[in-house]
Amino acid sequence: MRYLFWILRLTLFLLLFGFALKNNEPAVLHYYLGYQWNAPLALILLVFFTLGIGAGLMTSLATIFRQRREIAQLKKKGEGKG
Repeated sequence: MRYLFWILRLTLFLLLFGFALKNNEPAVLHYYLGYQWNAPLALILLVFFTLGIGAGLMTSLATIFRQRREIAQLKKKGEGKG
């Protein structure tokens, strides 16, 4: 089973690497106030994909910390009864 995961990881890496090699032409990303960023398309996609993952993790961390706090409070209540 472990080897299957490594084969899947390698396959996914090779597919994404091939995608990056095929999309290495420069792209222009226009911002407000006349700012622009010239970079390969694969790099732009990687940066924004990473930012999306970071934003998703940050939003889920609030829920995780709240749940941990509730669990700790429930454990304290359970210890007092025994």
